[in-house]
Amino acid sequence: MRLVHIEDVDLNLLKALEVLLEERQVSRAAARFHLSQPAMSRTLTRLRAAFDDDLLVRTAQGYVLTPRARAVQAELTELMPRLRSMVSGDMFQPATAVGVLRVAASDYFLAVLADLLYPAYFGAAPGMSLVVEPVNSATFDDIDRGRVDLAFLPVRPPRSLRHQVLFSEDHVCLMARDHPLTGDRVTLDDLGSYPHAGVAALQSEQMLVQSRLEQLGVRPPAGLTVPYFAAAAAAVRGNRMIAVLPRRFAAAHQDAAVRIAEAPAELAAFDYLMIWHPRVTSDPAHRWMRSLMAEAGAALDAGARERP
Repeated sequence: MRLVHIEDVDLNLLKALEVLLEERQVSRAAARFHLSQPAMSRTLTRLRAAFDDDLLVRTAQGYVLTPRARAVQAELTELMPRLRSMVSGDMFQPATAVGVLRVAASDYFLAVLADLLYPAYFGAAPGMSLVVEPVNSATFDDIDRGRVDLAFLPVRPPRSLRHQVLFSEDHVCLMARDHPLTGDRVTLDDLGSYPHAGVAALQSEQMLVQSRLEQLGVRPPAGLTVPYFAAAAAAVRGNRMIAVLPRRFAAAHQDAAVRIAEAPAELAAFDYLMIWHPRVTSDPAHRWMRSLMAEAGAALDAGARERP
C-alpha cells in the first residue's frame, strides 16, 4: 500500500465519501448527493485511487466496507461536523437558515406534539423544510447511515446512538361504546378475553403493549394489527376489539361511538425518546432542533401535570 498524503485527496470529495460509506450503495448515495449514478461511480473511482483502497467491496449480500473504509468512516464521524461548524462559524440563525431536517415518527407522536412543534419550527425557521417519515424496522439503521436526522420512539436505541427523554406517557383502553366490558378499568383477564387492535409500527418488532402482554402470559384472541395508531382507534368501532393506546392519543379520538377505560396497572407508564447519531451532537442546526423538541416535550408533560 502506498503512503497517501493530504495533497493527494480532493477535500471536496469528503462529503461524497461520507455518504458512500453510510449508504454502501452507489445508487442510493447518488440520490442523496444529487448526482447521477455514473457520476457517483466516477467519484468512487477517484476516492479509491486517492486512498489506494477499494473502500467498498461487492459481496453476495451487497457492498461491504473494507477495514480501511471502516477506519475512515470512524474518523469522518468526528471530522465532518467539526468542518461544517468551522465553515459556518458555529452560527445557526433559524430565521435565515435554509435546508431540510428529516425525522422519523409515528402518527401518535405527531398528533400529540403537532400543536407545539409546527408553530415553533416554522415560526422560527420559515426557510427550513421538515420531512417526516414513518418509523419502521430500518429506522435505527437510517439514523446510523445519515438518512434520518432524528427519530422519536418509546424504545431504547442501540448503544451507538444517543437519546434523550422528551415526555412520559401511559396506556388506556379504547373500545366501542356498547362493548360488553362496562367497567372503568380493564383487567389482564379482560385483555385476554377479547381481540385487540394492535399497533406494530416497527414491522418485525413487537411494540410495547404486545411485548409486555406476552411477558405477562396474556394471549388475546385473533385480532387486527395495523401500522398506525389512528387505524387502531378507528378499528374498535362497532365490534368487540380493544385498542390499548397512549392516553393522550386515545383522549383525542374519544367520541360518541367509543369510550376509554383505564388499562391494567401491569402496563406501566413509559418514556418517549428523541434519538440521534453522535456525529450530529454538536451540529448547530441539530442542537436547535433538539432544543425545540425538548421544549415541546417539557410543555406536554407540564400540561399533563396540570390536568385535574
